[in-house]
Amino acid sequence: MTYSLDFRLRVLSVKKKKNLSFAETADLFGVGVTSLVGWVKKPEPQTHRHKPATKLNMDALKEDI
Repeated sequence: MTYSLDFRLRVLSVKKKKNLSFAETADLFGVGVTSLVGWVKKPEPQTHRHKPATKLNMDALKEDI
């Protein structure tokens, strides 16, 4: 799930104002610690994938079902 830039900046602002750790902030907002660390480095959401889309083999899927 991608969080909006506004939400990311608000979370980082609360972390700084209340002097919270990454773990405390993650628990407070229900997001991952790794996400918070990434937001500090680059708060803007990613707009594209860096890997190709995965194609499903429909015949194999039918056999599984």
